Amino acid sequence: MKTKPLWEYRGQKRPDFAVTPGAGQESVWDYPRPPRIVPDARRVEVRSGGVLIASTIAALRILETASPPTFYLPAADVDLARLVRVPGNSVCEWKGLAGYWALAGDKLRRVVGWSYEKPLAEFAMIAGALSFYPALVECAVDGEFVRPQLGGFYGGWVTDEIVGPVKGAPQTGNW
Repeated sequence: MKTKPLWEYRGQKRPDFAVTPGAGQESVWDYPRPPRIVPDARRVEVRSGGVLIASTIAALRILETASPPTFYLPAADVDLARLVRVPGNSVCEWKGLAGYWALAGDKLRRVVGWSYEKPLAEFAMIAGALSFYPALVECAVDGEFVRPQLGGFYGGWVTDEIVGPVKGAPQTGNW
């Protein structure tokens, strides 16, 4: 019996169910696998309860097939006094070992962001940069409020510039 590869979409072709992007839009199905890092000079801001945690014009977007971009902000542009490292790690097959961050005033230490202090060589550009979960803090790209990627686990930043469907939504099954 012939088996199907676990992941046939790698940015070279869109599946039939993918939305065709309009002017000024990107399809998440055109993003590559393995992921690519793209510098982004737009104003990216992160707030909690209206308080500014981070603001940069030097973000890095990570683009991966079927996922909304994830924005990484240089640590120099993040108010680290408003955050605290929390126990626990996870491993990304592409980026390596991730560590987690919570808001400094949150006694429950709920994770709102993550970083890779020593990423794998291909992702060295994001060393020390932080990314945030838009479901847990307010994130904006050039003034547009970011919507969280569905699924709870994912940290993709959904904006009007991307079309999907994206991984994490109920209909995505085993992507």
